[in-house]
Amino acid sequence: MTGTMARARALLLIVAALWTIGCDQVTKHAASAYLAGTPHRSFLSDTIRVGYVENAGGFLRLGADLPPIARNAVFSVATGIALMALLGLIIRRKYTGSAELGLVLFVAGGASNWIDRFLGGSVVDFLNVGIGPLRTGVFNMADIAIMLGVGLFVLGESRGTREVATVRQP
Repeated sequence: MTGTMARARALLLIVAALWTIGCDQVTKHAASAYLAGTPHRSFLSDTIRVGYVENAGGFLRLGADLPPIARNAVFSVATGIALMALLGLIIRRKYTGSAELGLVLFVAGGASNWIDRFLGGSVVDFLNVGIGPLRTGVFNMADIAIMLGVGLFVLGESRGTREVATVRQP
């Protein structure tokens, strides 16, 4: 890959990460401003529900009841270290294609939730989807980016698109 192409790819990945974080932060702000203190709302015959929830834990509120020091250790310190390690994989360009984009989305979504936990101690969740009694937990846009990122990474890896970056000699 030429230097220009590599820079363009890196710029696109940075834009994708910033777009992901920006969209998540804007939607969380809107949820805080317009949904907090109001009853949950239902759309499309109760397929989509929106409502304000503060989540001090992780996925499906796991760890929300931990003592604050333990919760901080897990969700701020350990998560921050894991995100930095994944960012290192992206920077070292160990992956390409959908696997690389998947890692970027995963890290951006995780970083956006990490920022909220670090600054405020919890994450704003506001979306819930399902049919009848079969429903998801309450989530946000960062969680969508994380799940999409996992899916793209698995797809990229299962298709055998992993390429180890090599340096060309002149």
